[in-house]
Amino acid sequence: MIEKTNKITSSDTDNTFKKLSIQVGLNGLSFCVLDTISNTILAFEKIDFKTSSTPYLILKELKSVLNQQTKLNKDFDEVVVIHNNALFSLVPKTLFTKEELPNYLKFNAKIMANDQIVFDEISNHDIVNVYIPFTNINNYVFDLFGEFEFKHSGTVLITMLLNQTRTSTGPTCYVQVSKKEMEIAVIADKKILFYNHFEYKTHEDFIYYLLFSLEQLQLNLENVQLKLFGLVEEGDTIYELCYKYIKNVSVFIPKNNTFPIENIEGKTFDFTLLSAL
Repeated sequence: MIEKTNKITSSDTDNTFKKLSIQVGLNGLSFCVLDTISNTILAFEKIDFKTSSTPYLILKELKSVLNQQTKLNKDFDEVVVIHNNALFSLVPKTLFTKEELPNYLKFNAKIMANDQIVFDEISNHDIVNVYIPFTNINNYVFDLFGEFEFKHSGTVLITMLLNQTRTSTGPTCYVQVSKKEMEIAVIADKKILFYNHFEYKTHEDFIYYLLFSLEQLQLNLENVQLKLFGLVEEGDTIYELCYKYIKNVSVFIPKNNTFPIENIEGKTFDFTLLSAL
């Protein structure tokens, strides 16, 4: 079963340069269409799966959406696909070599013989994100739209946070909150200290993953800054649970140079999806 959210913010016209961003993951899909001339979101749709899906079922749902939604089933000037999964590993660029891709992942993920392993370079920060994309999704998107760009969600999120983080005296922990997933990034002095992706079922799972990650980094809970964003707001259960252990906690609204995210209504928008536009 799935839950859908549809948002249309403006009518489509012929005088547009349309960019389609698609995020695919085992827990859901997101779509966003941006008119890059007027910097206006033309269409948005988010689909949450009730239970964790499979690459085959993700593709089936993707085909259904693109076939049914006229707003999403049009010619696009640019298409980007974001792969949201835990099949990744961050590698310092100085230690990276293309011939060793499987070795970077073998301790973090179960690699199948037919898996395609690719990588994203995180510009200006000497980091390479090695990951396994949903190959069936890439093949379908290429057949439908032709050439397109694809990235890992961690690449997009880390780039977004590093590009807008000011130099501070201490580390800042950013957590993007989704219904079933959380992405944790710790940054200090404009350098990424930690990034990981977790699935959680309960609020207790959420706080466990957060506190365990901070403990492994040997960070003092009295000093670390915690910034939550995504499906969270001040006073809700997750916020209050975090505040129980970490006093320097706040809700964070990422900045976007293309259009003002803070003016977008509704929590259903995915900051990673928007950052890839």
